Amino acid sequence: MHPKKQLSDVDIFRSRLDQMIDMRRPLVLLADRMDWSAFESEFGALYFEKRGRPGLPIRLLVGLSYLSRMYNLSDEAVVEAWVDNPYWQYFCGFDHFQHEFPLHPSSLVRWRKRIGEKGMEFLLQQTLHSARTMKALTMGDLSRVNVDTTVQEKAIRFPTDARLYHRMRECLVRLAKRDGIHLRQSYAQVGKKTLLMQHRYGHARQMKRAAKETKRLKTQLGCVYRDIGRKLPDTASQALRRLLVLAERLLQQARTDKNKLYSVHEPDVECIAKGKVHKKYEFGCKAGIVTTSAGNWVVGALAFHGNPYDGHTLAQSLEQMQRLTGVVPSATYCDKGYRGHNYTGESMVHVVNWKRKKLSRSEKRWFKRRAAIEPVIGHLKDDHRLNRNRLKGKDGDQINVMLAACGLNLRKLLRVLLSLFKKGRKGAVPAQSQLQLLLEAFIMRYANPFPTEKGIPAV
Repeated sequence: MHPKKQLSDVDIFRSRLDQMIDMRRPLVLLADRMDWSAFESEFGALYFEKRGRPGLPIRLLVGLSYLSRMYNLSDEAVVEAWVDNPYWQYFCGFDHFQHEFPLHPSSLVRWRKRIGEKGMEFLLQQTLHSARTMKALTMGDLSRVNVDTTVQEKAIRFPTDARLYHRMRECLVRLAKRDGIHLRQSYAQVGKKTLLMQHRYGHARQMKRAAKETKRLKTQLGCVYRDIGRKLPDTASQALRRLLVLAERLLQQARTDKNKLYSVHEPDVECIAKGKVHKKYEFGCKAGIVTTSAGNWVVGALAFHGNPYDGHTLAQSLEQMQRLTGVVPSATYCDKGYRGHNYTGESMVHVVNWKRKKLSRSEKRWFKRRAAIEPVIGHLKDDHRLNRNRLKGKDGDQINVMLAACGLNLRKLLRVLLSLFKKGRKGAVPAQSQLQLLLEAFIMRYANPFPTEKGIPAV
């Protein structure tokens, strides 16, 4: 059914949130300035009329998704912290303080699957729309962008042959028992001891002995795989059949093969070598990031599978930016990894090359700004959960990178609002004294308990 409406119920025995919290806080100002009705109209079509129980409020789901990436929290952690934080409850559209959990964390997982990649693009688009409404992001900022790729690592252990053989055998035995298949031998105890000895021999640099134990683990997996194949009933589950296909792929792959299997629970993981000294190989997928050269706003974020060449991702990245902002940048700055790109649009692509002799002072300045995207990628990984993706499948890769971009843009919006009462910004806020700003905030809080757009100073 359609989500419940968050009505302003009258309760004389409970204090309203706007009377308990400081209405000058940046998160409160951001909640009042965002266009929440756009989410209702966009995602309302995903719900059925008079079918099933009433859905959760859309603003609550969107708000929790934003808060989890703004503050680098998991689904469980953001739900637990939401109960203790009245500012977060106000951001999610509640009028009174709530003492119970608003939802189960798994509801956020199902909601992400429901809206999909298109819905996540809309969430990112709304952060940019709010920035343009508050005049923090201008058309001049969108005229020049920086583009780069990074690796979005998946939440898997470092893949070794021994560990993969052992893990695959354990999963096959578990699913076979669930389907009622009686195995001749499961190698439960023997497999653990074999894996332990392989680790010990490898640590002692006794590589021949370690290779012998690895071969023994592969033999155990092959025995279990063939035993299940002989006894597989017609009523076997699809999960067991898919795992048998992966087991056959693992048994047949060689050391020098491409598109190898690196994880049992994430078979789409790719091995990517970016030439880093401290980390030779990374396991996940490529992520293309587009930022504005002037303000470092993230205006594009996509995940690319198949380990494509960096230059072959440029066209898709700029197309997504045009969908989100409606603007085609006049200049795009990339590193040397984008030589031989596939972009044929209107934007002028500059591959930064310092060997060029004739560069004007303005060109040199914008060429230097290309490197500004590197710390943005660092913040996306360290502060917004791009470094270790825990969402499942290829769809999870797309959703994770876009949510990380949403989190960074919202944190930038909070800093813009925080500077509202500290100092005036040229072209956005007229220069006023601290006394005048505090007086306006006092009137907004006490004289007008229900602030509107007119009661909030324009940014």
